[in-house]
Amino acid sequence: MAGVVGGAAEPDRGTGGAGGRRPAPAHVTEPVAAVAEELPGWATLVRAQNPGPMTLDGTNTWVLRARGAELAVVVDPGPDGERHLRAVAGHGPVAAVLVTHRHPDHVAGLARFQELTGARLAAAPDGDPGVMRLAGLAVTVIRTPGHTADSVCLLVDGDGQRAVLTGDTILGRGTTVVAWPDGDLADYLSSLRRLAGLTGVPALPGHGPALADCGAAAEFYLAHRQARLAQVAEVLAGGTTGPAEVVAAVYGELDPALRPAAEWSVRAQLAYLATQRRESRPAGRPLDEP
Repeated sequence: MAGVVGGAAEPDRGTGGAGGRRPAPAHVTEPVAAVAEELPGWATLVRAQNPGPMTLDGTNTWVLRARGAELAVVVDPGPDGERHLRAVAGHGPVAAVLVTHRHPDHVAGLARFQELTGARLAAAPDGDPGVMRLAGLAVTVIRTPGHTADSVCLLVDGDGQRAVLTGDTILGRGTTVVAWPDGDLADYLSSLRRLAGLTGVPALPGHGPALADCGAAAEFYLAHRQARLAQVAEVLAGGTTGPAEVVAAVYGELDPALRPAAEWSVRAQLAYLATQRRESRPAGRPLDEP
């Protein structure tokens, strides 16, 4: 399950603030942009039956096929569950598989899916962005590290319709975890800025419903991250330093099952703030000098 190795959803549980300081950003469990009224004609959603705190409704596997194309391409075959994999294979024949990142809830079933379908794993082209022609569609690979180091998004054009498959970089509900140390907050913020340019382009996420506007969702995520960073910085200024203590101060009451994910995000925030502090300090001044 994703929660074991990084997962998707960030556990924004606390809203009560830290020791009387500024309250945490609002608990985000709903879509952060309007939900798409319909999917592109070339996209079919097959959702895995693995719902949970970190996977929301379950992992989204996407089957893509342009009008009139014989073969399909599958994005994120999902967990290693025979029922789900056979349901996805039933939308074949499948020419190729793409993955948005390596977390098991997205790729643990890859080997078995290839056995079922004979599909090859399509490698992203050299260069960023790189374009592939698959299932009658133009697929542009956009490298978007941050949730994980290997995260990518896929901008797909076909039959006069365009959408971007966002994996766990942008979710259909709530916000995503930065899976430190593999994930990196500076990288994630840069990736969100890139996605913010996709104004009006629907987002087909790795969890939750499709969103009508990837750019709007990315802008919300950026504002949310900046608000969370400001709160963590305020907590640090008050003398709280350890990740577990910061989690308690920032997130408040938290389901114990979600605490590891909260600590990953906090560690990513602490690393980011430490880097910002080093870069802003005048040359030659030691770190412990006020």
